[in-house]
Amino acid sequence: MAKETGRKLIAQNKKARHDYHILDTYECGLVLTGTEVKSLRQGRASLADGFAQLDGGEAWLHNVHIPEYSQGTWTNHSARRRRKLLLHRAEIDKLIGKTQETGHTLVPLALYFKDGRAKVEVALAKGKKEYDKRQTLREKQDRREAERAISAARRRQRA
Repeated sequence: MAKETGRKLIAQNKKARHDYHILDTYECGLVLTGTEVKSLRQGRASLADGFAQLDGGEAWLHNVHIPEYSQGTWTNHSARRRRKLLLHRAEIDKLIGKTQETGHTLVPLALYFKDGRAKVEVALAKGKKEYDKRQTLREKQDRREAERAISAARRRQRA
């Protein structure tokens, strides 16, 4: 069997980009059991309620839902167990300092396979206020309308 290459997306947390200002992103490995990997290979996972936490010099991923493997036996994993994140010591030390600042948190953005290994993209984020969310949506709408106007003008020029 040929070795996997490239990036295969499993789950994405789109709501995180809406609810938080993303300051920095990190690619982390995950410590998983065999049935978790098999369940992920079927493309089933949810990052909706997930968050990362630094505990005792280690990074942990909480509330990420990886459903039980359907062909699993008594060795199956629990769906929402906490999972260890694999980061370099310097990255963990840097994150410990940053997350102690008020309003900063670690949020998972994407779960994917990279060259056959399960990875999670974790972001250092700061929560948005309600008016920030509305402003972001307004900017997105304005950009979309401007692009439509430009493409309509180009179509009129060609005709």
